[in-house]
Amino acid sequence: MLGASRRSLSVGARFRGAASCRALSPSVSSSDLTNKVSDSEHGVPQFQKRFFTLHSAPNSFGFDKFRQSNLRESITINRRYESNAAAVDSSNSSCEKFEYQAEVNRLMDLIVHSLYSNKEVFLRELVSNASDALDKLRYLSVTDSDLLKDGVDLDVRIQADKDNGIITITDSGIGMTKQELVDSLGTIAHSGTAKFLKALKESQEAGTASNLIGQFGVGFYSSFLVSDKVVVSTKSPKSDKQYVWEGEANSSSYTVREETDPEKLLPRGTRLTLYLKHEDKGFAHPEKIQKLVKNYSQFVSFPIYTWQEKGHTKEVEVEEDPTETKKEGDDDTTAEKKKKTKTVIEKYWDWELTNETQPIWLRNPKEVTTQEYNEFYRKTFNEYLDPMASSHFTTEGEVEFRSILFVPAFKKEELMDTKTKNIRLYVKRVFISDDFDGELFPKYLSFVKGVVDSNDLPLNVSREILQESRIVRIMRKRLVRKAFDMILGISLSENKDDYDKFWENFGKFLKLGCMEDRENHKRIAPLLRFFSNQSENELISLDEYVENMKPEQKDIYYIAADSVTSAKNAPFLERLTEKECEVLFFVDPMDEVAIQNLKSYKEKNFVDISKEDLDLGEKNEEKEKEIKQEFSKTCDWIKKRLGDKVARVDISHRLSSSPCVLVSGKFGWSANMERLMRAQTVGDPSSLEFMRSRRVFEINPEHPIIKSLNVACEANPDDLEAMKAVDILFETALISSGFTPDNPSDLSSKIYEMMGTAFAGKWTTGPAEVDPSPPSPPPGTQNSEASEAEVVEPVEVGQHK
Repeated sequence: MLGASRRSLSVGARFRGAASCRALSPSVSSSDLTNKVSDSEHGVPQFQKRFFTLHSAPNSFGFDKFRQSNLRESITINRRYESNAAAVDSSNSSCEKFEYQAEVNRLMDLIVHSLYSNKEVFLRELVSNASDALDKLRYLSVTDSDLLKDGVDLDVRIQADKDNGIITITDSGIGMTKQELVDSLGTIAHSGTAKFLKALKESQEAGTASNLIGQFGVGFYSSFLVSDKVVVSTKSPKSDKQYVWEGEANSSSYTVREETDPEKLLPRGTRLTLYLKHEDKGFAHPEKIQKLVKNYSQFVSFPIYTWQEKGHTKEVEVEEDPTETKKEGDDDTTAEKKKKTKTVIEKYWDWELTNETQPIWLRNPKEVTTQEYNEFYRKTFNEYLDPMASSHFTTEGEVEFRSILFVPAFKKEELMDTKTKNIRLYVKRVFISDDFDGELFPKYLSFVKGVVDSNDLPLNVSREILQESRIVRIMRKRLVRKAFDMILGISLSENKDDYDKFWENFGKFLKLGCMEDRENHKRIAPLLRFFSNQSENELISLDEYVENMKPEQKDIYYIAADSVTSAKNAPFLERLTEKECEVLFFVDPMDEVAIQNLKSYKEKNFVDISKEDLDLGEKNEEKEKEIKQEFSKTCDWIKKRLGDKVARVDISHRLSSSPCVLVSGKFGWSANMERLMRAQTVGDPSSLEFMRSRRVFEINPEHPIIKSLNVACEANPDDLEAMKAVDILFETALISSGFTPDNPSDLSSKIYEMMGTAFAGKWTTGPAEVDPSPPSPPPGTQNSEASEAEVVEPVEVGQHK
C-alpha cells in the first residue's frame, strides 16, 4: 500500500521546488516501515495510546482546567495536541508580510466553482494533506532515522469548538521550514489567476486533470471555503524553530512569523486552526466532524482521532431529608446511619479513534471470507440482506485500481427512476464521490454496488473534471467487464433458481443495456432469458435456443405480444409449430426493442415471424407458381376491395388452419410495437401513420373460406355478399394478428348481420299441436300413483299371450 512507486519517487523529487505536490506537505508514498509504528498493508496501524483524559466538562477545548492541575509536568510532550482558540498575535516583531500575486476573492471563486461541488470536502482535503505529511515523514525516515527521534506517534487529531466556530487539525508529519511554508502555501500566488484558468482549461481538454495537483496547492486553499481566517503552525524536524502562517479570505496578503509562545510549540508536524464563517459554524460540531471523517477519510492508512464528549456512570451520595432522618433516629438512635447514593453519568472529553474500519479491498481476496464480504456490504451500503454475488479484483497495467463489486439480493424501486449512488470512488483510500451520472459506471448497471480505489486519479478535483478523464474511461471499461463476469457466474451456478431470481429483479436493466451499450452486446446477449412455444413456463437462454435449432434452420424466430397466451395462439405460429421449430416469445415491452438492437447472435439473425417475406426454408417453386396463377385474380380482387388498407395481397406460407393473416412491413412496426407506440402520451401521430402503412394481407389457399371466395370471384366479382365477406375477413384478421380495428362497432354490425342471415329459420318450426295426453314427468322423477312397471315378454307374430 505504501510502496515507493516511480510516481511516488517523482513526487518526492520535486518537493524542494516552488510548488508542493499537495497543499501543506508533499505527498509521497513510502515503503512499509516498522520502526516505532506497527503497520499493516491492509489495516489501520496500531498505536500505543498515551493521551490524557479529562473527567470534567472542559470550557472551549477543555484544556484550561487541565493546565491548572498538578499533572502539568507529566504531559509536556503532549502539548502539541492542545488547540488554541485565541487569535494569533501578528504584532510580533519577527512577523513578515507577503503579498498575493493573484486576487484572493477571484481565487476563492475559482476553487468553489471550478474544483469543488460542495463545501464539506474541505475536511477531506485537509486530512489528506495531513496524511501526505505523515507519509513523507515515513519515507524520509528510511534514510534518516533522526526524523523520528521525538517519539511522537504518526496520527491526525481533529478538535472542534462549536461555541466559537473553530476547528483544529493537527498532524505529527514532516512539517515545514520557513521557506517551505512560503513556497508551499504561496503556490497559487506564483501562478497567477490567468495562468491558473488557462492550466485548468488545458487540463480538462487533455483529460489530464491530475496535473493540477502539485501546481497550485488548491487542497489547502479549500479551507477558505468555510473559513474567514486560517492559521498554520508548523515545525519541521530539520529546523529548530516553529513558524506560523496566517491568512484571511478577504485579504490580499498573508503573514509568516516565528512561534515564541512555549505553550503552543509542537514536537513536530503541523497544526491548522480554521476560524469558520458565520454560516458555516455548523461544521465545528464534534458529531459533524466525526461524520465527515467516516464518510470521506474512513480508510486513510493513518489513525484519525476526534475530540468527543463521553460519559461514564458513577455512584454519588444523596443528602437525606432531615425529617426522615429524625424519624429513623427515634427508632434506633444507636444504629449506624446508612448512606443513600444514586447513579449519575459523569461527562468528560477524550480522543476517539474514528477510522477504525480496515479497507477490505486492499487485502488478498484469498484471505477474505464470504462472511467478511457480506458484513462489509451491509455496513457500507446500509443493506440488511447479504449480496447475491461479489467480485474482488485488482487491475494492473495502464491504469491500476482495486475494486469490490456486489449484486444485491433484490431490486429497489427507485433504481429505474433516479440517479443512484451505488459506486463509491476512493483515491488513495480517500472517498471522492458516489455521485456519478454514468461516467464511472453505465446507468443500466446501476443496480451493481461497489467500491473503487485508485492511486492514479487526482484527489482534490470534482466530478465535473473527472468526466473528461481518460483514466476514468479506462476504469469504466474494466469495471463493466468484471460486472458481466460476476453476473455470468450467477447464470452458470448449479442452482438455477439463483439466476431466475436475478433475472426477475434485474432483467430489465440488461435489456436496457442492449439499447445503450453496443460495445458490450456480446457480453449481454448470453445473459438474456425468454419464454418460447416449447418452453412456456421456464425461461431459456439464447444459447439453449441455438443448441435446439433444427439443422436446416438459419434464423432465430420470435414473436412479440402482450402475454404468453396471446403469443402462443397467434396464427403466425401455425406452420412453425407443425415443423417443431422453436419461437421465442417477447412479452415484455422492452424485449422487441432490445433484440432489434442486437440484430444477431452467434451469426444467427433474429427474425420476426409477424412480418412479411418470412423464409421457412421449404420452397416448391412449381407448386407455388400454380397456386399463384390460380389465385392471382382473387388476390387482385381482394386488394381492390380493401384499397389502401393493405399494401398488397399475397399467398401465405405460414398458415395451416387460419384463412388469412395480416403481417407488417419488413421495415415497419409490428402489431405489438404499434400497440406500445399508441400508448405513448407524447407519440407523434404522423410517424405512427407512416410506420403502420405497409401491411400485407396473406391468404391461405387451402382454407375452405378462401376457396369459396375464389369461386365467387370467378363467378360474380360484384356480389355484395362476397364483398362483405372480404371486409369481415380483413377486420377479423386485424384482431387475430394483434392489430386494433379502426371501427370496432362497424365490425360488430357486420358480424351480427351475417349471423342473422345464417341463423334465419334454422330453429323455427310450425304451430305446435295440442297433445291431449298429460305431460310426462321430468326425467328422473316418478308418478306417485303409478305402480311398478310391468315386464312384457317378446312374442312372435300371430301368437297371443
